[in-house]
Amino acid sequence: MRYRLTVEYDGRPFAGWQRQENAPSVQGALEEAIFRLSGERVTVHGAGRTDSGVHALGQAAHFDLVKEFAGGKIRDALNHHLKPAPVAVLEAAAAPQDFSARFSATARHYLYRILCRRAPAALDAGRVWHVVRALDADAMHAAAQALTGQHDFTTFRAAECQAKSPVKTLDRLDVSRVGDEVHVNASARSFLHNQVRSIVGSLKLVGEGKWMPRDMKRALDARDRAECGPVAPPEGLYLVRVDY
Repeated sequence: MRYRLTVEYDGRPFAGWQRQENAPSVQGALEEAIFRLSGERVTVHGAGRTDSGVHALGQAAHFDLVKEFAGGKIRDALNHHLKPAPVAVLEAAAAPQDFSARFSATARHYLYRILCRRAPAALDAGRVWHVVRALDADAMHAAAQALTGQHDFTTFRAAECQAKSPVKTLDRLDVSRVGDEVHVNASARSFLHNQVRSIVGSLKLVGEGKWMPRDMKRALDARDRAECGPVAPPEGLYLVRVDY
């Protein structure tokens, strides 16, 4: 049987999604919980390999088991065995045998949270990027629109990115103010390694007035990693949802 999960997690204690030999990972935590439930060693495949410190509100995953369980049983048992790790299985259900959490996805949605105030984050420490000065969210949104559509995103791609091509189609890139925070929402079928964090780091320069909105287009067209602003830290990034 193939099973599909929707998973929420706090990325701070983990070296990322992907299983590591000498460091805790979200994938490893789930695989160990499944072993405790079923006695079977399995590989859990995620929709995206989030980096160390990156969070998820709706990561999708799948795995195969010889034994059959009801979805509710899997959800509740995995949540029991995952304690005290900050990982929660929100949904679990049987899936078609050809379902792939990674390759069947039609869209991935990310949120980046920037807290703009002098005082540090007490309740959300490690879950937002704390910036002590105000940012111009309207200018950031205007600059972001140059990146929507299909482009060569070499400028906003990590040097170690393993994607075959730097060309991606960004369906949505919106910047808005929510109270003391600036939120960046990005949607695409797939993303390059560090693409969202690279874009957010450059948009912050626009918000500070160090870049003009047109400088985002200039950086994109340069197709040169050296033209990217500083990469935003991982703690403000959330994988919100995966569509199928």
